Amino acid sequence: MEFTEPLVRHFLGIFFLMIGLQFASRGLGLFRRMRFSHINYGERGSAPWWHRHIFNVFRALILGVCVARIFADIDGWLGVFGWLYHWPVLLAGMLLLLASFTVVNYLQAYMHEDWRSGIDPRKDQRKLLTDGPFARSRNPLFLTVMAGQLGFVLALPSVFSLVCLVAGVLVITRQAREEEKALAVKFGEDYERYRVRVPRWF
Repeated sequence: MEFTEPLVRHFLGIFFLMIGLQFASRGLGLFRRMRFSHINYGERGSAPWWHRHIFNVFRALILGVCVARIFADIDGWLGVFGWLYHWPVLLAGMLLLLASFTVVNYLQAYMHEDWRSGIDPRKDQRKLLTDGPFARSRNPLFLTVMAGQLGFVLALPSVFSLVCLVAGVLVITRQAREEEKALAVKFGEDYERYRVRVPRWF
C-alpha cells in the first residue's frame, strides 16, 4: 500500500489531465483540417446541450480533485470509503482506466472521419457504422466510457467518485437515446434494421 497509493494518486492526476489535452487537441486538429467542429453541443437548452454541460462540469471537477490530491490531502472532503481503499482495489481501478482509455482510442480510430462527439447537425453526415465493434453494440464508445467511470470509483473509492459515476451513467444513457433518435431520423429504415439486429448496449 505504501507504494501503490501514491502511484495511483499521481496516476489519476496525470491521467485525467492527459484525457483533457487529448480531447481538446483532437477536436482542434480535426477542425483545422476539416473546417467544421466534430464536437457538437446541440441547441441551447436542449437535452444534448444539458448533457454536454453536465458532463463537462463533472469532468472539470474530477480533473481538479485528482490534480489537487497530488499536492494536498483532501480525502477527508471526498468521503473516501476506508473499507475499499486498499491496494488491490486501487490497482484494479487504475488498470480499468487504462483499458478504457485504450479501447476508446481504438474505437475513435476505427470510426476515423465518422467520429463525432454529440449529434452532428450537418445534413451530409457520415455513413451509418454497423460493422466491427458496432456489430455487437450500438454504443460501444459509451459503454467503454462508463467502464472507465467505474475504474475511477475503484481507483478513488469515495462518495465523490460514486456521485460522478451515477451522474455520468445517467447522462450517457440519456444522451445515447437522443443520438439514436437523431440517427433514426437521418438513416430511416437502414437504422431501424440495424436497431432490431444489434442491442443498444450488449
